[in-house]
Amino acid sequence: MGRMPRWTVAVTAALLVAGCGSGSPDGAGGKGQATDTAAPSASRPSAPSAPVALPASLTSQHLDWHHCTATEDSPAPGDDWRCATLKVPLDWSEPDGATIGLALIRARATGADRIGSLLFNFGGPGGSGVSTMPFYAPTVARLRERYDLVSWDPRGVGESEGIRCRGDRAIEAAEDVDTTPDTPAEEKAYLQDAADFAKGCQKAAGRLLSHVSTTDTARDMDLMRQVLGDARMHYFGISYGTELGGVYAHLFPKQVGRVILDAVVDPTADAVGHAKNQTRGFQRALDDYLKSTGQDPAQGTRKIADLLRQIDARPLPTSSERKLTQTLALTGIVLPLYSKSSWPRLTSALQSAQQGDGSQLLALADDYDERDSSGHYGTMSHSQRVISCLDDRQRPTPAETKKRLAAFERLSPVFGDFLGWDTAGWCHDWPVAGQFDTPEVSATGAAPILLVGNTGDPATPYEGARKMADALGKGVGVELTWKGEGHGAYGRGSDCVDSAVNSYLLNGTVPKDGTVCE
Repeated sequence: MGRMPRWTVAVTAALLVAGCGSGSPDGAGGKGQATDTAAPSASRPSAPSAPVALPASLTSQHLDWHHCTATEDSPAPGDDWRCATLKVPLDWSEPDGATIGLALIRARATGADRIGSLLFNFGGPGGSGVSTMPFYAPTVARLRERYDLVSWDPRGVGESEGIRCRGDRAIEAAEDVDTTPDTPAEEKAYLQDAADFAKGCQKAAGRLLSHVSTTDTARDMDLMRQVLGDARMHYFGISYGTELGGVYAHLFPKQVGRVILDAVVDPTADAVGHAKNQTRGFQRALDDYLKSTGQDPAQGTRKIADLLRQIDARPLPTSSERKLTQTLALTGIVLPLYSKSSWPRLTSALQSAQQGDGSQLLALADDYDERDSSGHYGTMSHSQRVISCLDDRQRPTPAETKKRLAAFERLSPVFGDFLGWDTAGWCHDWPVAGQFDTPEVSATGAAPILLVGNTGDPATPYEGARKMADALGKGVGVELTWKGEGHGAYGRGSDCVDSAVNSYLLNGTVPKDGTVCE
């Protein structure tokens, strides 16, 4: 695909830049789709807001925990891990109707004083919890003393009816599409590629395309809670997982237990607002990176923007037969900004590109796009698109987008043009209408929810934590700020953050709202 999503998976990106690509999400290519594959309606999908009465066949189901097996894209985890399949309604407005299976993974608590299950969502949307959880487990080893570590592939992801909208050859061919079109011909090709991708998703997903929303997944979570035997939902959501956590809290405020939301999405932003937030966030991270190398941020930004324009006109050669296009170059720049430890890799890649060799930036882009050495791509970006396009009602037209481009470019000469155009292409000609402009996350009566914001976060700028706290409601959202770099805060090297999160999850100690960790 070669395109940056509007908000991106958290832990998976960190694993990729650390060189642990096997922790990236995998795709099952639509395995186990519901048998009814009639084309989805273009009308707004149903999204019941009241509690749904569920049949005993769902609430009393027994999970068959067994040794996990390897998939095409992920090795089998160690002996501590067990996998199972949870049956959930395809359509939550018809709980007695057709069902689909969700892939779960779990490692039992190591201590005797067990609290319950701690459910993890690693973001995306579209990140595979089944493949990521074992790689993230060392980071949360302290929490495993009192919690079973549990994650899952949400509907439409990986082993849970994973959706593959396009084959490997078509994905690679689309790398030549200019995602920042400068001519009518480039614009036509860009929008046609987006429409073709949407048709591929519709063909692959069938009815499921109308039932992969954040609201659907939040309802899946509460059924998961019941089947796992937990009276309350204890949850750790990262990046998009924070939006999912907020939606869950709104739907089930009385079931909220101890909930951590790290790298918090701004719930008040619509699709265009998210793109602007991310434009600011990545530019802020780029400025911090440039300062760390002794460069003036404004001058360094202009130098990178000039490089991207040159690559747009003439893609760079690489050590393979593939060329480094402008979109691939930008994707390669984005990935190291997720983790400060990867900034030296960005420096080397940029220096190499300035000398006419795009190989290092291409390797970074391939890591982001989940492309392995054989040319096989993962499907996280496919799942991400089908979920976000079902969520987002806003559909900016190309004409509306062009009017906004100057504002995007003022926010960032490097990222603005791309993210501005992305608002037009992301859900262009999508066959299913979106559900909301902004998610409803108000959760009056819920237990305190701890929100962790990072001042240097590129993908989910830290201002989102305060906005989520306000939206959750007085006495619910509690904000903790870390003055750090990278996407997310927990496990990033701050004893202050880790101690506050551990104390909250393990002992129920809620820090003072507005606490700042230097």
